[in-house]
Amino acid sequence: MKIEQIYTGCLSHAAYYIESDGEAAIFDPLRDVKPYILKAVINDATIKYVFETHFHADFVSGHLDLRKKTGASIVFGPTAKPEYTAIIAQDGETFTVGSCRVKAIHTPGHTMESTTYLIIDESGKEKGIITGDTLFIGDVGRPDLAQHVDKSLTEDKLARMLFHSLRKKIMPLNDDLIVYPNHGAGSACGKMMSKQTTDTLGNQKRTNYALRPELTEDEFVTELLSGLTTPPQYFPKNVLLNINGYDLLDNVIQNGLRALEPVAFEMVATTVKALILDTREASEFAKGFIPNSINIGINGNLATWAGEKISNNKQEILLVTDPGKEEESMIRLSRVGYDKTIGYLDGGFEAWKKSGNEIDSIERISADDFQEKFYDHAPILDIRKKSEFVSEHVVGAINIPLNQINEYLSEFPRQQNFVLYCGSGYRSMIAASLLKQRGFNNFKEVEGGLSSIKNTNIPRTDYRVPKTML
Repeated sequence: MKIEQIYTGCLSHAAYYIESDGEAAIFDPLRDVKPYILKAVINDATIKYVFETHFHADFVSGHLDLRKKTGASIVFGPTAKPEYTAIIAQDGETFTVGSCRVKAIHTPGHTMESTTYLIIDESGKEKGIITGDTLFIGDVGRPDLAQHVDKSLTEDKLARMLFHSLRKKIMPLNDDLIVYPNHGAGSACGKMMSKQTTDTLGNQKRTNYALRPELTEDEFVTELLSGLTTPPQYFPKNVLLNINGYDLLDNVIQNGLRALEPVAFEMVATTVKALILDTREASEFAKGFIPNSINIGINGNLATWAGEKISNNKQEILLVTDPGKEEESMIRLSRVGYDKTIGYLDGGFEAWKKSGNEIDSIERISADDFQEKFYDHAPILDIRKKSEFVSEHVVGAINIPLNQINEYLSEFPRQQNFVLYCGSGYRSMIAASLLKQRGFNNFKEVEGGLSSIKNTNIPRTDYRVPKTML
């Protein structure tokens, strides 16, 4: 038997490929399913099942695309009610993949249908558990997401279910089982996930705060619910896409791969009020871009930040990319349910510039310039997460995380210059493009962010300055 983790870092996502005697199964696939199909082809295997641990919130799963392309059967755990044909497994039901077996263990808590799959090899030995968002390395799944789709599923109710699922279904299993979770550090589906992406169950019983045997149910609920941040706004929309179904990725790509010359690009943008999304590197975007476009670089967390900052997943999108990156940009967007790309700028930004059209730019300053010309003379805005800010920040900086900028736009100064920075420059350029789109021109963005500021004498502190308005 072969078990392989297929990890996608920009989403902190793990899918799994299991194979035995010419049959394969995929667990929690992403929407771009070519890598899974290619793996099966290389190994001369037929994909028999697509197992889903739950209706995912942080990505649109590839189960429907895999079924269309391979004929594989989709399997969900108990209580799942998808709006398409699927096998709804019973608690304890076993499925064969070649000579190995996959046992469904219903573990509600993250969601009602959450299911852990126990993997049993050809000899009958239990090898591992694919836990979805029930059990992570160092953490467990947050129980506050389902209520955004079904208000009766309160976080307290689900947290108590999760407590019993862990105690009665997971912890009695053998210590030598390998835990294969759906996410690692960086995912918004938990709060304390490890950078490790697998571990033994025995070690998790010893080190995972949520598996401490002395925890009472009430203590577990209190610890689990404390410190949860507001989930990204696109999460409930992805859940509904995974429940109700979605357009196949091939159709999404076909509709979006329309090369538009600058004149046509501008006409389409104006006619349909399309959002212009520029996925180039921050450094290139800053030098010049189409007015009113926003920058979310492809060499970063394009999918998650698009989900955070583009409120309507039905918004029609026009792309500006480095040549050859058009399809990859569409795939990244589709992973979080943004399927309405309607074209891209043929020849990229250089074609726009050569056509003589209006361009805009953002002034980036070096960390040295920040120190010499702005540190003592302008408000400083740190747009990193609160936890990053608490850990370390520039003395006197004001923390307004990128995902909260819209809430404070009315209080930004229009006459006084201010300065933006993040950790590396990626997020601050997203913020800068959004501010430009809303008419702000009186700011500078620090190239390299805090990473470059650390090479100056600008004072930094780990003491959190109370957040005040600019």
